[in-house]
Amino acid sequence: MESPRVGVVRESMLHRPLLIKPALGKVKSRGLSCPGPDFVFGTATTVQDGGVPEAISSWRTHTMSTRNRTAERDFIALNREGVKSGLVTAKELQQYRATHDIRRQPLTREGFRRSAPPRIPPDASFGISNRPSTPISELMEYKYAQRWLEEQQVKDRALQAHQHKKAQLGRIQDTRTTLLRKSRPLPEAPSTWKLPRFQQVGPALDTFRDPEARKKAMSTQYSESASRRGILGQGIYTVD
Repeated sequence: MESPRVGVVRESMLHRPLLIKPALGKVKSRGLSCPGPDFVFGTATTVQDGGVPEAISSWRTHTMSTRNRTAERDFIALNREGVKSGLVTAKELQQYRATHDIRRQPLTREGFRRSAPPRIPPDASFGISNRPSTPISELMEYKYAQRWLEEQQVKDRALQAHQHKKAQLGRIQDTRTTLLRKSRPLPEAPSTWKLPRFQQVGPALDTFRDPEARKKAMSTQYSESASRRGILGQGIYTVD
């Protein structure tokens, strides 16, 4: 039972889903026209193969056809024979293939047969073997920890011996020259102030034999002043 319509009912109202009104207690129509009750859906079968009885009574097998098939050239065999003849370059092998011809054997049904699988002995067992059981006595006696501690102690002793030997080989004794190179020279002390009339007066006491000995002694004292204590660099040696 449909709701009453007012006005002209056109044919498009029966095909357009937006204009179709749902009927009471029925699914709303999509506007598609269905064939009559005598219509059969699907595709008609025209192949007459006999069905299941014929397939069971006579099983057809496929046979390879070798007619009108030329054997292909076996380039692997050609290259092998060329190398055996002493030809190694690409140009020589190309000339050898142009003057010689080797064909591949045609495939037969026996060539497709697979080899039979190896026979397995009846007492063979598959899978992964279980790991050996851990001895409970060693676990209770704490032997694994003691063994680990002994291994660590051996490693520590070997490492200490290696470091001690390396330190002894790499140590260099300091000499007087290296101490002088490491130390910084002291700044020159400013000269004491003198009266102008005493500036040109020489010393009253001279303990050197000649000016050359005095010059040599002063240069030696100046070079060693960097490693000595005191303002004038005349004290004991300093080793930092």
